[in-house]
Amino acid sequence: MSGINKVILVGHLGKNPELRHLDGNVCVASFPLATSESYNKEGKRVEQTEWHNIVMWRGLAEIAAKYLSKGKLVYIEGKLRTRVYEDKDGHKKHTTEVIAENFTLLGRKNDFEDNITQQGIEKSENSDSKISPIEDKDNLAF
Repeated sequence: MSGINKVILVGHLGKNPELRHLDGNVCVASFPLATSESYNKEGKRVEQTEWHNIVMWRGLAEIAAKYLSKGKLVYIEGKLRTRVYEDKDGHKKHTTEVIAENFTLLGRKNDFEDNITQQGIEKSENSDSKISPIEDKDNLAF
């Protein structure tokens, strides 16, 4: 039986996506995502934040660069990928990233309109887009 490599995150962007163009006109976007959980410790509420490195490729990267920005709340589905690279001093480094397969913007409707208006993007719906704002959080399944 084969394994399952599936990640689901809901969190806030730590900074704007960094969009790069590689050979063959392939786009890649990367950004940190913060997820937080809170619990009670000795009667006090404690919040613990984890940071995740998110990577998006090709068309999804272009959409992310257009619609995502620092502080936005986003739902991301993807898979974990660990890679090895050498830093500028020649030391071998390991990093674990979430390779996003799709995402959904979360928040209020006006959160998206502000972003769209600032960027001069037309407000029409795009049927092949992999993003969709959720306007009513009370009807979420989780």
